[in-house]
Amino acid sequence: MPWKRGETSSNGAKRGRRASFGLSPESLRTLRALRTPARIQQFVDALAYQYADTAWSPERVLRARKGHCLEGALLAAAALRVNGHPPLLMDLEAVRDDDHVVALFRQRGLWGGIAKSNFAGLRFRAPVYRTLRELAVSYFEHYYNLRGERTLRAWAGPVNLARLDRLHWMTAEDNVWCVPELLIAARHHPLFPDKVARQLPRLDRRSFQAGMHGWVKH
Repeated sequence: MPWKRGETSSNGAKRGRRASFGLSPESLRTLRALRTPARIQQFVDALAYQYADTAWSPERVLRARKGHCLEGALLAAAALRVNGHPPLLMDLEAVRDDDHVVALFRQRGLWGGIAKSNFAGLRFRAPVYRTLRELAVSYFEHYYNLRGERTLRAWAGPVNLARLDRLHWMTAEDNVWCVPELLIAARHHPLFPDKVARQLPRLDRRSFQAGMHGWVKH
């Protein structure tokens, strides 16, 4: 079966497992032990959630054991990469809300996602989605602000972080602002027309409270 974008060839997997990508031996061992997307998600969930204007590399996140949405997705992409997958991200764009970033993986031709979020419904997605649009839509009902407005509007991806290897996105000590800049510049696809967005009802209270389970206050 030919290798499709977002999947891993056997040669690519072997190269990924052999390469260190400049990571410290300890960080490399930690990431290589996360052999499945589910294990990666568990590790990302266990990181302390931080509110900070930062863009830490996976190396820094592993050292500090904390991070926010972008940093959790970067760590997940790095873990996928050292286990033989391409380091792919999807950007979810919102209005009156923060954007969200998801690390992408593909199994048996279907897409899944790994993410860190302060909202319960914006995290893991099993690989059951035929297209990235389907995957993006799966986040819609769970994507709302503190006023209960449904805020997700567009998505972009897959964005391959291998394009930023020369900027050392996996290991840099300085903030890797090159990553959000690449995501912002990527072509975004609207989920639905503007006239639909203007008529969206607010989320009901029960669903709102369910999504806030485990929420970490600022």
